[in-house]
Amino acid sequence: MWFVSVLLRHWRERRGYSVRELAKRARVGFVTISRIENSHISPTVTMLEKLAKPLGISVRDFFPARRAARHIRRK
Repeated sequence: MWFVSVLLRHWRERRGYSVRELAKRARVGFVTISRIENSHISPTVTMLEKLAKPLGISVRDFFPARRAARHIRRK
Protein backbone atom coordinates (compact mmCIF):
# COMPACT_ATOMS: atom_id res chain seq x y z
CA MET A 1 0.00 0.00 0.00
CA TRP A 2 2.80 2.39 -0.87
CA PHE A 3 0.31 4.66 -2.59
CA VAL A 4 -1.33 5.50 0.76
CA SER A 5 1.96 6.95 1.98
CA VAL A 6 2.43 8.93 -1.24
CA LEU A 7 -1.13 10.24 -1.17
CA LEU A 8 -0.98 11.15 2.52
CA ARG A 9 2.08 13.31 1.86
CA HIS A 10 0.41 14.75 -1.25
CA TRP A 11 -2.76 15.78 0.58
CA ARG A 12 -0.83 17.08 3.61
CA GLU A 13 1.45 19.24 1.48
CA ARG A 14 -1.45 20.41 -0.68
CA ARG A 15 -3.14 21.72 2.48
CA GLY A 16 0.12 23.38 3.54
CA TYR A 17 0.39 21.32 6.73
CA SER A 18 3.61 20.17 8.31
CA VAL A 19 3.67 16.67 9.77
CA ARG A 20 3.31 18.20 13.22
CA GLU A 21 0.38 20.38 12.16
CA LEU A 22 -1.52 17.45 10.69
CA ALA A 23 -0.75 15.38 13.78
CA LYS A 24 -2.16 18.12 16.01
CA ARG A 25 -5.30 18.49 13.89
CA ALA A 26 -5.83 14.71 13.65
CA ARG A 27 -4.91 14.14 17.31
CA VAL A 28 -2.32 11.50 16.51
CA GLY A 29 1.41 11.33 17.09
CA PHE A 30 3.57 13.08 14.51
CA VAL A 31 5.91 10.08 14.49
CA THR A 32 2.99 7.92 13.37
CA ILE A 33 2.34 10.20 10.38
CA SER A 34 6.02 10.24 9.52
CA ARG A 35 6.21 6.45 9.66
CA ILE A 36 3.13 6.13 7.42
CA GLU A 37 4.53 8.61 4.89
CA ASN A 38 7.84 6.76 4.82
CA SER A 39 6.10 3.37 4.40
CA HIS A 40 7.41 2.02 7.70
CA ILE A 41 3.91 1.16 8.88
CA SER A 42 0.53 0.65 7.23
CA PRO A 43 -2.30 2.70 8.70
CA THR A 44 -5.51 1.15 9.94
CA VAL A 45 -8.85 2.30 8.58
CA THR A 46 -9.43 4.11 11.87
CA MET A 47 -6.15 5.98 11.44
CA LEU A 48 -7.03 6.91 7.87
CA GLU A 49 -10.36 8.28 9.11
CA LYS A 50 -8.53 10.43 11.68
CA LEU A 51 -6.16 11.74 9.02
CA ALA A 52 -8.80 12.31 6.34
CA LYS A 53 -11.00 14.57 8.44
CA PRO A 54 -8.56 17.49 8.95
CA LEU A 55 -7.40 17.11 5.35
CA GLY A 56 -10.99 17.58 4.18
CA ILE A 57 -10.96 14.36 2.16
CA SER A 58 -12.63 10.97 2.22
CA VAL A 59 -10.83 7.79 3.21
CA ARG A 60 -11.51 6.69 -0.38
CA ASP A 61 -9.16 9.45 -1.55
CA PHE A 62 -6.27 7.39 -0.16
CA PHE A 63 -7.18 4.63 -2.64
CA PRO A 64 -7.06 5.96 -6.19
CA ALA A 65 -8.69 4.17 -9.06
CA ARG A 66 -6.50 1.32 -10.24
CA ARG A 67 -5.68 3.09 -13.48
CA ALA A 68 -4.60 6.31 -11.74
CA ALA A 69 -2.48 4.40 -9.21
CA ARG A 70 -0.09 3.34 -11.97
CA HIS A 71 0.76 6.98 -12.64
CA ILE A 72 1.74 7.82 -9.06
CA ARG A 73 5.50 7.80 -8.71
CA ARG A 74 7.16 6.01 -5.85
CA LYS A 75 10.06 7.70 -4.16
